[in-house]
Amino acid sequence: MVYRICRIIARALLRALYRMEPRGASNVPAEGPVVLCSNHKNVQDPVSLAAWLNRKVYYMAKEELFRVPVLRGIIRYFGAFPVKRGGVTKETLRTALDILRCGNILGVFPEGTRNRTLGEGKRGAVTIALRAGAAVVPVALIGHYRPFSKMIVVYGEPLDLAPYGGDAELATKAIMDCIREMLETGRPSSGRPQAMVREA
Repeated sequence: MVYRICRIIARALLRALYRMEPRGASNVPAEGPVVLCSNHKNVQDPVSLAAWLNRKVYYMAKEELFRVPVLRGIIRYFGAFPVKRGGVTKETLRTALDILRCGNILGVFPEGTRNRTLGEGKRGAVTIALRAGAAVVPVALIGHYRPFSKMIVVYGEPLDLAPYGGDAELATKAIMDCIREMLETGRPSSGRPQAMVREA
């Protein structure tokens, strides 16, 4: 109940402060394991991604945040779990897989760090999704966190990873291509990167 109330408040604040508009939120499956893969612009991104969905979203957060007593309890309640700097440990991977195998949503930023423009994606998100049998939904955050400036959150259709035959590198590139397409068009992707659409 508290999470739902906070989500309503977050939606109202995001609309009022950034004129934020969600597009394609219905593309996120209503049930079952899902990995949301988004570009990463700002520390507010996790809230922006989760606010428009009627399901709780879990995230990896840097371990240092969990050393602050009050903050630790708050971010855990809202779905965060710790990850060490320098890479994902076996324990972190196990936690991520457990979250997905319980049919939840995991939010991941494949770039691994915040960037003003879309950078290269790392293979961790795809590896986790493939091992958990999760749907992968690309997400594009468009705009800047400036008061009263327009922002858009675009949720693409789940990406079909089957054509990549378990090749995490190719699948990661496909995800980043979908995010790039949505950043350019402002419209939900079709679930296939532009290159595959042109070849079809």
